[in-house]
This record gives sequence, structure tokens and C-alpha cells, in this order.
Amino acid sequence: MPAIFPRPHSATAAEHLTTAGYSPAIARIFAARGITESAQLEHSLANLLPVSGLKNASAMAVHLADAIAAHKKLLVIADYDADGATACAVAVRGLRLFGAQVEFIVPNRFEYGYGLTPEIVRLAAKESPDILITVDNGIASVDGVAEANRLGIQVLVTDHHLPGDTLPDAACIVNPNQPGCTFASKNLAGVGVMFYVLLALRAELRKRGKISDEQGKQLIALLDLVALGTVTDVVKLDQNNRILVQQGLLRMRAGKTCTGINALFQIAKKNPARAISTDLGFTIGPRLNAAGRLEDMRLGIDCLLSDDADAAMVMATRLDELNRERRSIETDMQEVALANLESIQVTDNYSLALFDASWHQGVIGILASRLKDKFHRPVIAFALSADANEIKGSGRSISALHLRDALDLVSKRHPSLIKKFGGHAMAAGLTIAKNDHGNFVAAFEQVVRELLSESDLQQKLDSDGALNAADINLEFAQQLDAQIWGQGFPAPLFDDDFSVVNQRVVGEKHLKLKLKKSGQLFEAMLFGQAEPLPDSIHALYSVSVNEYKDQRSVQLLIRHWVDAAVQV
Repeated sequence: MPAIFPRPHSATAAEHLTTAGYSPAIARIFAARGITESAQLEHSLANLLPVSGLKNASAMAVHLADAIAAHKKLLVIADYDADGATACAVAVRGLRLFGAQVEFIVPNRFEYGYGLTPEIVRLAAKESPDILITVDNGIASVDGVAEANRLGIQVLVTDHHLPGDTLPDAACIVNPNQPGCTFASKNLAGVGVMFYVLLALRAELRKRGKISDEQGKQLIALLDLVALGTVTDVVKLDQNNRILVQQGLLRMRAGKTCTGINALFQIAKKNPARAISTDLGFTIGPRLNAAGRLEDMRLGIDCLLSDDADAAMVMATRLDELNRERRSIETDMQEVALANLESIQVTDNYSLALFDASWHQGVIGILASRLKDKFHRPVIAFALSADANEIKGSGRSISALHLRDALDLVSKRHPSLIKKFGGHAMAAGLTIAKNDHGNFVAAFEQVVRELLSESDLQQKLDSDGALNAADINLEFAQQLDAQIWGQGFPAPLFDDDFSVVNQRVVGEKHLKLKLKKSGQLFEAMLFGQAEPLPDSIHALYSVSVNEYKDQRSVQLLIRHWVDAAVQV
């Protein structure tokens, strides 16, 4: 049973924020997220970290400016997730804006796997490029860069993933996580790294007198793509990333989003004029990601690059269809996983590493995430690879375990067990031999047991405390929606006692509720449960804006509840 814990906050910081004009409830929320002064909540572009602090960004700008001047052919090597797709679109749109000859290719995850592999380099070589530019990949592509060098193709790497022991021998590498980079935000997504490279290129071209001020200003048109990729990649939303996301959302709300994103909003029946960060993470992002999960991310990138509204809508419709198919596959996979877990005592395990031959390789990451949320343990889900002797795994972790480091430890102890792996703290991917699954399960469990304690496996739900009934209103909900929430800057949750005045099942598996607190009635929803609630509950909930037939009202979304009569 998850336990609810109050999120600690500095009373002094909350007082400073209240003095600065924030309501006591909002001030408390920000103080609990490490905000000590209102300047940390400034979201203007002037507050972005300077590009000069990003190692090699200026050097890469020189490479690119020289390439543009020499009319060299550039080829972007993309990745097949939403961060890679948006990073590719930013690269192509931005470089073309500055006069470059640039195209792109994106590896099909089922044929080539992840990153700049030697196979991808040989595929790219058929396009006769002078320079390859990686986005959201490349930092671990030692063999791929070596193959490009052998073929006489220069490689520029832009990435944000953690490097391995050896860096690729690229002409230039921009990655805030590479050794020697002092950039204050290590949390840039791949799309953010590429945007910073374009900022550096703009400065270089201005210095050379090659672009007009008007051309340079057009770079901000890419911020909607930067915002989408940053949110969907679930990187930590530090102040720098919050600025990028906020500026992208402002463009969306002002009707200045690109044609492809606008089509995705339309197909999802969402209004971009009221875009919020959760729309990007839970509505637009999954539709874009569906292309890379089930077919080919080229469809998603083409949608983001399209300036034709009709063509973009056709592609957005197909992306929506793929996302519906993905959800159906995911549901089936969860049923299989839960059935398989019935034969073991999950609580006896510190980790889960599951394989089923029926599972879809493009959906195992989502499955791992769902199981991680359900059982609060690091989870790796495996599916068959194109090579029948191998299986590919996608893992998701809890906050107490750095997943990539755990896999690195497994690899060091069992050098022949993991064929390749990569990722970061919360998510990672790997490949092992099919026959080694049992050996991996044991090795991974042993490492996780050493790195975690029993208390780490107890799910803790953080709460921003109780709210006065008078504070739960539409204005407060709108204030919350206007903020940037996400990884490392979590959306507020509150906990209170409520009387259950009315409840009914909607959509066969959800409860529509009317709750009472301090004499006031509140509309609420509890998704995924059809069984009736007791007369009184202690609930962990979020405050949201419900929009129905152009009418907006406050609504509570119940995230967790216990019977108030037996609450411990």
C-alpha cells in the first residue's frame, strides 16, 4: 500500500514568494520544489543559459558555417523517439533557414536498432553526404563514427546521453554530459542540444555577415518543437528547460505553432490556444512516438517538417491510428505480463526482468513503465530481436536506482552477458542473447539488491498538503495549469478528507464523483475503478480544469485513496 508523505518546503522561501505576489498555496508549492526566489520562475528567453557555456557549440558552429559556405551536403541521423524526431525537425528546419543543403534519415528500430551504427553509416553513404550530424544519439557510436571516418565522411555529434568510457572520434561533439563540459544544465534533451547548436551557428553567421537580423529572429519559430521534445523525453525540468518549454507553449497559444504540431492538436481534439505541458507529454507526444514504436519515425518527422496543412493532417491521422493500435497492443501485453507474474511473489523480488515472445519490441518501454508504476521496482521488459538468437530489453527505474549504472555493474561482473546497453538514470535499453535471459534475471536482481534497501521499494506518494476548501476554485486550477510541470518539477498533489456525496460509473470503468469538504461540493473523477467508494475517503488528488462544451470548471482527479474510517 503506498504511503502519503508531506512534501517538505522552506517556510522562509514560501514567505519570500508570498511577498513577491504569489498566493500562499502557490508559494508553498514552489518552495517545495526548491524555488527560493521569484527570479527562478522567470521564463523569458533572456534568462536562458548562454550558449558560450556549452562545450564545443561554437566550434561546431564554425564547422557548419564553413559547410554552408562550401555548399556541402549535410545529412542528419535521427533517432526514432519523439525527442529524436523533434531534434531532427529542428536541425533540418534551422539549417535550411541558414541556407544549408540538408536531408535526414532515421533508423528503423526493428532493422537497425539505435544510434549511428556502421550499418547506418553505410546506408547513409548511399546519399553521398559530406557531413553526418547526429541528433539525440552518437555519443556511444564509436564503431559508427570510425566507419564514417573510413569512408571519408565527417561526423558532428549532438547528443545528451551519458558517454561511455571511450568517446567517438568525431570531428566535433556537443553534449552537456561529456567530460569537460561546464554547462550548468546537464538536463538538456537532444532537441535542446540541437537548438543550442543553432544558436551558436546564428552567432557565427552573424559575425560573418551571412544572415540578416530577420533571418536570425526566425530561429524562435522552432521553440514549439523544442518544447515538445523536451517534455516527451522526460528530462528534468530545471529552470533552463522550463524556459524552453514555456516559450514553446506561448507560441502554441499564440497560434504560431508549426503545421505538423497543429495537425496533431486537431486530431487529438485539443485546442493549441490552451496548450499546457501535460498536453505535450500525454496527448501530442504519444501520437508522435507511435510512428517509431510500430512503423517508422520518418512519418512523424515528415509531419513535423510539413508546411502543407492538408498533408500534415493526413499524416497526423495516420499517427493517431498508430497510437490507437499501440494502446491496444500495450493492453494485451500488460495482461500477459500480469498473468506471468501470478506464478511468482513479486514482493520477494527487488527487480523484474520479463520476456515474452509475443511482445512487441516497440512497446516494451511503455510496458516496463506501467509495471514499474504498479510494483514500484526497476523493470526491464524484453522482446524478440530481428536476430532470433537475441532479445532486446527496455527498462524503467524508480528514483532510488540509476538504471544505466546498474546495467554497467552487471556488464562489468559478467562481461559476456550484455551485448550492448545505454541510457540514463530512469530509462535504459540493452541487448542480450535469448538463452541468457535467466542468467540476466539473476545477475540484475543481485545488483539491484545491493543498490537498494527494502525501504526504497516502499512506494511513497508526495503530497503538497491539504487545501482550504475556498482555495479549490477555477482560478487556482488555471494558475496551476499555466505552470510548467514534469520530471524533477512534479505537478502538485494534495491530500484531504472528503465525504462521498454521489458516485456513478462512466465509461464502464471510471467513477464520476461528487465530494464534500468543509460544506463545499466538488466534482471529481477516479479513473480505472468501477467499484464504489466508502462514505468517506482520504484522497490524494490534483486540481484541474475540466472543459466541456466550451464551459470550464474546476475538477479534482483522484490519484490514490483510502477509507477515511480505517486510515492509518
